[in-house]
Amino acid sequence: MAFAVWFTGLPGSGKTVIAARTSALLETEGIKVKILQLDEIRRVLTPNPSYTDEERDIVYASLAYMAKLLTECGVNVFIDATANRRRYRDAARSIIPNFAEVYIRCPLEVCMEREAHRKAVFSPKGIYKRSTQDGANVPGINVPYEEPLNPEISIDSYNMRPYEGAKIAADAIMARFGVGHGN
Repeated sequence: MAFAVWFTGLPGSGKTVIAARTSALLETEGIKVKILQLDEIRRVLTPNPSYTDEERDIVYASLAYMAKLLTECGVNVFIDATANRRRYRDAARSIIPNFAEVYIRCPLEVCMEREAHRKAVFSPKGIYKRSTQDGANVPGINVPYEEPLNPEISIDSYNMRPYEGAKIAADAIMARFGVGHGN
């Protein structure tokens, strides 16, 4: 049965890079993964996002449901999304039988510095810079980011290289779901 793994962490923590590198490592084991990158999907769901709690409720519920449908069709999924509230990730956990959460830990100051200089394809630019504007909803600044209580995998992206974090994630995913390494 297919699995879904949610990569969560503050904007700029390294979710996208680590998810992509983890996917590449799994592919060398013959394990294909579809990455659902929220910043790409959001362009369709909410082309002019407001980032309100109500909008986030809809966006994250839609994302979890997409992952559920894909796993039911035998597609392994990585969800690359901050999901600042635990309830968003817990909702996915409740509807997807083979689910795991990867927490990408990184100090806020480092995330802010990385985000200011990243060249992401889909991610909005200047997230933390906009946190000073009226009505801003930036996780970790203006709205809370609720760290996972018991993530299956935890990666310190400040103290390790992306490849090291991806290797930890890939090994843990293969062990948890019994895939790869000759399984």
